[in-house]
Amino acid sequence: MTSPAEKYAQTRASRQYPHLAEFRGLYDFGLDGFQVEACKVVEDGHGVLVAAPTGSGKTLVGEFAVHLALQTGRKCFYTTPIKALSNQKFSDLVERYGADNVGLLTGDNTINGEAPVVVMTTEVLRNMLYAGSRTLDTLGYVVMDEVHYLADRTRGAVWEEVIIHLPESVSVVALSATVSNAEEFGDWLTAVRGDTVTIVEERRPIPLYQHVMVGRRMYPLFEPSSDDSGVEVNKALERLAREDWQLGRMMKGHKAKGGRRPRSPNRTPSRVDVVERLDAEGLLPAITFVFSRAGCAAAVQQCMDARLTLTTPEEQEEIRAFVDTACSHLPEEDLHVLGFYDFREGLVRGIAAHHAGMLPTFKECVEDLFSNGLVKVIFATETLALGINMPARSVVIEKLSKWNGETHANITPGEYTQLTGRAGRRGIDVEGHGVVLWQHGLDPKQVAGLASTRTYPLNSSFHPSYNMAVNLVGQVGRVVARELLEQSFAQFQADRAVVGLARNIRKADDTLEGYRENVVCELGDFMEYASLRRELTDIEASGSKARRQAEREDVISSLVRLKPGDVIHVPVGKFAGLAVVLDPGRVTDSEGPRPMVLTANRHARRLAMIDFPTPVEPLTTMRIPKSFNARNPQARRDLASALRERAHGVSWQQEKRQRHQATREDPRIAAIRDKLRHHPCHQCPDREKHARWAERYLKLERETQNQRGRIEQRTNTVARQFDRVCEVLDVLGYLDGDEVTSDGKKLKRLYSDLDLLVSECLRRQVWQGLDAAELAAAVSGLTFTSRLADEPVAPRLPTQQVREVAATMAGLCTDLQRLEREHRVRFLRQPDFGFAQAVWQWCQDASLDDVLGEMDLAAGDFVRAMKQLIDVVAQIADAAGPGPVRDTAREALDLLRHGVVSYTSISA
Repeated sequence: MTSPAEKYAQTRASRQYPHLAEFRGLYDFGLDGFQVEACKVVEDGHGVLVAAPTGSGKTLVGEFAVHLALQTGRKCFYTTPIKALSNQKFSDLVERYGADNVGLLTGDNTINGEAPVVVMTTEVLRNMLYAGSRTLDTLGYVVMDEVHYLADRTRGAVWEEVIIHLPESVSVVALSATVSNAEEFGDWLTAVRGDTVTIVEERRPIPLYQHVMVGRRMYPLFEPSSDDSGVEVNKALERLAREDWQLGRMMKGHKAKGGRRPRSPNRTPSRVDVVERLDAEGLLPAITFVFSRAGCAAAVQQCMDARLTLTTPEEQEEIRAFVDTACSHLPEEDLHVLGFYDFREGLVRGIAAHHAGMLPTFKECVEDLFSNGLVKVIFATETLALGINMPARSVVIEKLSKWNGETHANITPGEYTQLTGRAGRRGIDVEGHGVVLWQHGLDPKQVAGLASTRTYPLNSSFHPSYNMAVNLVGQVGRVVARELLEQSFAQFQADRAVVGLARNIRKADDTLEGYRENVVCELGDFMEYASLRRELTDIEASGSKARRQAEREDVISSLVRLKPGDVIHVPVGKFAGLAVVLDPGRVTDSEGPRPMVLTANRHARRLAMIDFPTPVEPLTTMRIPKSFNARNPQARRDLASALRERAHGVSWQQEKRQRHQATREDPRIAAIRDKLRHHPCHQCPDREKHARWAERYLKLERETQNQRGRIEQRTNTVARQFDRVCEVLDVLGYLDGDEVTSDGKKLKRLYSDLDLLVSECLRRQVWQGLDAAELAAAVSGLTFTSRLADEPVAPRLPTQQVREVAATMAGLCTDLQRLEREHRVRFLRQPDFGFAQAVWQWCQDASLDDVLGEMDLAAGDFVRAMKQLIDVVAQIADAAGPGPVRDTAREALDLLRHGVVSYTSISA
């Protein structure tokens, strides 16, 4: 029962914060303390940064900003990092405030864009700011959901652009995951936006219990400590880890009868075991993170093969009806290609996969059914943890390592926190559960470290781009633009690091003075003597480095001379042995040529300098069929067989090349040695003692000089990079002082990663004369990036005209990259035309089956790549101006938008 004092406090708060009081009445549950505090800050007219765990309810603060805008007659923009999140938030707000009051602006949808509340992706708001859109009139609040995305390498700069360029009258409500430097980020927001309050909430609203599953048994990760002072790692898990380690050490190199090594009794549980155990313990629904698309699909199949069924007959009927309705727009002939019937059968049993390669329609079905409690188990990649709101009772992590695009690396504490943050549904579960599966070599203390650490620093990825430069210079001129960029979070962090470096330098100067006192020698200037010794060491080291560089240049020269069809012997590495060169690689590659080869074992791979410690010479040559496709297993098999036949009898055991290089010593070495012998300190009985102190002095002095150089480099780093970007634009004629030229005005409308290359193609009329399908195919080279690093360089191109245009685009990009190097910037990459044939076929109305077969591409990847292409083609149509290219681009948009590509879950 509420006391009179509490009633009085509530009444007083209601009078002081009337809009918050009204807002609280919309919910049938009480607000948490951090939510109330943040909402009061917003109603007081301040900006706020809320950093809180996943599932804690921080988005409620953003919804209060929406409520406040509607109540006070101002606009609110609600920005999100991904379209799926925008769509979900749009649906939520429409349900609460009505369709007339809420709009949506994404690359795919434009609905009621002049509404008082508009949900949009962050890029859309950035574009509106640069265009000076009138939609910004009366804007009072901007909610930046998932603002920690500003650390994203490819898109993060957009968040900083928006924060810097928003009018001062706009209050920013920034919502972030729990980051370890939230206060630093809040200090930057205050410096850029004015008074901003930082509110950090560490507590999860639903307690999380951590487990490790070994075989069919589940162990708690933590147990009460022996002195009852807290918790410690479960001793039973530590014992299991020791047993595993001892067995592995004992059996190393030994085999049991039958040739097999004995297996540890502590086995990794199967996926079926995991689901059955979670079901028996009442821990469903669950999300299992697999970190592999193929693994997700395999997991669903394994559960299906085991005849697992997690749904009741009533739920099965409801699921079947929902899926049939949701997928009714898909053409009947595409259903088999998309694997619809297996997908539906899994859903009916309460089991599904979720990853970026799935068709958007399928992903939406999974999300809706899981959110409604009908799907019980999802096998997902980590992209689910970054996406829309889909909490579960339990989260399972199969392995603590994942492929990061370059190598298998352990997941970070921040990633672990983000994954397990999905466990525990507010208002439904009283507790959440995180389960790690036992793997050979697993260290329980490592898991405990991940579970108890909250280290997730937010680091800026901001850098000026060509598009940003022309927009800023056009709006405010170079001087003011430079000052604006110096306000970026990147520069803020760099300046703070400078303070620490300067402190280190002051300490080092004091230490150097102490070292110098210990180097005093009665016979002469020992520092002079020590400097000669250091100079001698440096010259000898540089000579060794020069020899290694000469050897590297020999290898590069030999690789540059290779031609398609050359048969070579790869000396070392995983693919050592006979191979035929498919493509020699580009000479412009910064790490040296990387030839694409087919080995005698049928592996098509792009090799690197590390595979060639010595120069390589062709042993013989052979013809490569024009129709050869490295993606085709039969083609690889046939060519490898021809390679073995061609090389039969050829002596490929190359003798080591004898290097008859001059061994003449650098003349400076003899001169310095002579100076050392005749120096007075050479005869000092304490020479080596003095030398040790002098070496410490010289080493610390060099480190201190490096730190001074780092301070100089970090000061005004963003502004200096902006200057270099402007120099490139000056040379190309996009800028003329503070004036943006007519070509620059076209660049202002181009927001792709390769904005400068798109603009140059327009300016030089590279796409003139192409038909709509050919234009779409050519432009795909600017948006598509092959998923596999070993993707063949010579993709199929549909027509002779596209081939010629592709070659022109690649040559133009090489010229621009050379100009970038001259001005010390690096933004552009070579076009990738691996998607061109599929795009052309799609524009020619080919079936989905044929198009996916051409690329060996997942349906979701295909749709996403198509939408990225549509976005850039639309920008080209906008920037090209009246003429044939604009007309062709608009026609290309019509050809691209059909079938599964045209579908959107949101309708006006």
